[in-house]
Amino acid sequence: MANIKSQKKRIRTAEKARVRNRAVRSELKTLVKHVQAAVAEGDKDAAQAAASRAYKRLDQAASKGIIHKNQASNRKSGVQSLVNSIK
Repeated sequence: MANIKSQKKRIRTAEKARVRNRAVRSELKTLVKHVQAAVAEGDKDAAQAAASRAYKRLDQAASKGIIHKNQASNRKSGVQSLVNSIK
């Protein structure tokens, strides 16, 4: 355990950020799963709506630094290719 006051605070804030970032990453995975479920059902409208929600949250996570901007871009590309795969 740290002895310096500022380091103790840094440990507390880092833990809060870790928990928050983990929750956001989990939410991103869930949103992508919603798109996959809609694609599996063959519902293009629902898939597009779910993809739109996923895009927004991916962009937000990238802007906050939770995931890298290229990672967000790659995931958005994957989601869109899923939606485009519906005949």
